[in-house]
Amino acid sequence: MTLWAGRFGEDPAGELLEFTVSLPYDVRLAVDDLGGSRAHVRGLARVGLVSEADAAVLLAALDRVREEIGSGQFAFQPSDEDIHTAIERRVTEIAGDAGGRLHTGRSRNDQVATDLRLFAKRELVSVGRRVVAFQRVLLDRAAEAGDTYLPGYTHMQRAQPVLLAHHLLAHGWALGRDVERLMDARRRTDVCPLGAGAVAGSSLPLDPDAVAADLGFSARFENSMDAVSDRDFVAEACFALALLGVHLSRVGEEMVLWSSEEFGFCRLGDAYSTGSSMLPQKKNPDIAELARGKAGRLIGDLCGLLATLKGLPLAYNRDLQEDKEPLFDAFDQVNLGLAALTGMVATATFDAARMQAAADTPAAAAVDLTEWLVARGMPFRQAHQLVGVIVRDSSERHVPLVELVEAHPELGTEAVRLLDPGVAVTRKTTPGGGGPDAVAVQMRRFRGALEAWEAGLG
Repeated sequence: MTLWAGRFGEDPAGELLEFTVSLPYDVRLAVDDLGGSRAHVRGLARVGLVSEADAAVLLAALDRVREEIGSGQFAFQPSDEDIHTAIERRVTEIAGDAGGRLHTGRSRNDQVATDLRLFAKRELVSVGRRVVAFQRVLLDRAAEAGDTYLPGYTHMQRAQPVLLAHHLLAHGWALGRDVERLMDARRRTDVCPLGAGAVAGSSLPLDPDAVAADLGFSARFENSMDAVSDRDFVAEACFALALLGVHLSRVGEEMVLWSSEEFGFCRLGDAYSTGSSMLPQKKNPDIAELARGKAGRLIGDLCGLLATLKGLPLAYNRDLQEDKEPLFDAFDQVNLGLAALTGMVATATFDAARMQAAADTPAAAAVDLTEWLVARGMPFRQAHQLVGVIVRDSSERHVPLVELVEAHPELGTEAVRLLDPGVAVTRKTTPGGGGPDAVAVQMRRFRGALEAWEAGLG
């Protein structure tokens, strides 16, 4: 029997039940549904809508259901269209007449919104902690890198040498913004809809503030229609996860490039690589590649949800059932990706000699020659033009850049020293830059920021 059987003269069609059922995926909200139901029962008892005796029976029944679900002994029935129906049905079987009081003053509309907010609050923190663990690995690898340097790229062309630590921490700072977005999304998720009812609240003397506090929410809803129809918090979570996925994709892309024989900047650990079914020599960066691929999936989760939400009138519509699968999928894929990437980066071996050889091409110091001239009074645009002509001449006539620099009247022997291996990276002194002193400061600041992000996650 459905929860709404009294209004109808015949049983629901099998096609209706098959199309509308959500139990196969919303079963993962069981813990949150049970927690919300326990708080609801306590709230009903506080305002006298349920006797203390019935409340005790209901709470005991909810505890038993929690044990059955936790142990895998819970027996779902064909009539259980969602986890909320299944739990109420089983509570009523256990509690008898008292079970009929469980849903007093409550709709599945505010019930499911509460469950989903409880779930999202918890999972946003969980993802945040995984991000911080990845950041910790990046910081550790940056510290291990010491004075190792590599080319910094723009347009995938070698631009200027930077310390490897600087490059790794660039990803670390981007992930820090992800942590902040996750926690910001959590703050707006931290509003309890329970008590909003189906759309307009209730004539019963409910106390939503007390129930919200009981469930650990910071506040209750302000408008019942908004409370049951709002899925902004789901969209925000999906956006934060999608952008996090984009940042993980960027890490993955670089690891794919760096581990190729063409770059040779790193070697991936065997435990975090795969092989080929045909080619015995292959060692493939599948984790890094899937980090790229999953980003598209995460963007799809967000876009699909937004497309569902964009045309809905107030208040609740069954379309909102489509909020859970993209949210669950986004959390699942990000959690898996973070764990795999963390292990992959932690166990990778960087080839300092290969990196530094790529960074030590004389042309990589072209901007240093330009700034050397600027420091001696030449206008920047004139210096840029002068060095550009020398670089072109070197390339077209196949004359070593060192020879042309040494022979040029504006440059000479002193400027040639700027082209020596390892010199260019040491000249980057501005705050936040890629040189040794600036990176040492940056690492201290990143370590402090990481501690603050960890503290914010509780």
